[in-house]
Amino acid sequence: VQLQASGGGLVQTGDSLRLSCVASGRPFGIYSVGWFRQVPGKEREFVASIAWSGRNPYYSDGLEGRFTISRDNVMDTVYLQMNSLKPEDTAVYYCAAKRRSPGRYEIWGQGTLVTVSS
Repeated sequence: VQLQASGGGLVQTGDSLRLSCVASGRPFGIYSVGWFRQVPGKEREFVASIAWSGRNPYYSDGLEGRFTISRDNVMDTVYLQMNSLKPEDTAVYYCAAKRRSPGRYEIWGQGTLVTVSS
């Protein structure tokens, strides 16, 4: 299984972006997919996750309401809709998958850069 993240870009404060995470290579056995973000010099932080079934979305404190995670069951894609973006949302965003719960995220996609200008 491979994950491909895309959709990042340069936007202004208050704009929206939708990130996509496409799972390829027969993504059987995935339990859940999560989005993480990392600012250079800081630790990677959890943003949101969703079960592969599309159920049970879960968000980092303070992001629910602006961010929405969802899954397209046909396209094997997980989306992260980000609204009302702020400069502090600037980071490289990664998607990752875990095969079991409890378990660790063991499959990682490459990052996509989101830059929010003030």
